Amino acid sequence: MTRANKSKPGTPPAPTIPAIPKPDVPARLAALPSMPIGELKAEWRRLFGTEPPPYNRRFLESRLSYRIQELAYGGLKRETLERLEALGEQFDGRSITLRRIRHDQRPIAGTRLLREYQGVEHVVTVTRDGYDWQGRPYQSLSAIARAITGTRWNGWVFFGIRRAGA
Repeated sequence: MTRANKSKPGTPPAPTIPAIPKPDVPARLAALPSMPIGELKAEWRRLFGTEPPPYNRRFLESRLSYRIQELAYGGLKRETLERLEALGEQFDGRSITLRRIRHDQRPIAGTRLLREYQGVEHVVTVTRDGYDWQGRPYQSLSAIARAITGTRWNGWVFFGIRRAGA
């Protein structure tokens, strides 16, 4: 969890972020995709009171969409946030490797990945904790690709989940 920042004497107060009227929400959400990136960043400054992160447009739009709704309808309760944090730690076992993998990109547990290499078909099963190849557990597809080829490979590229250079 994050700590609340207490301002020190002599520092300027944090900017006040105005509430958004509920009737304005649909129009503001609809306007985000057509805004130039400069306007998105200015909107970020208005709604968050901080400089925007150096992420792509898609991230800015999705986070701004959430923030607009949060300011209009209210955010999650503190208890809900704590529960979500506990569930997340329970799910990933506090593993920084699993936490770094975006779960919308990672194949669903039970998925079978097939790759033919030098005339041999290799089958990898996605598990909840990683991957299984030839009855052995692996933490990454790259480790499996290296075991198969003997050279370093990006596992996502080797198994055709992502194109090289993408």
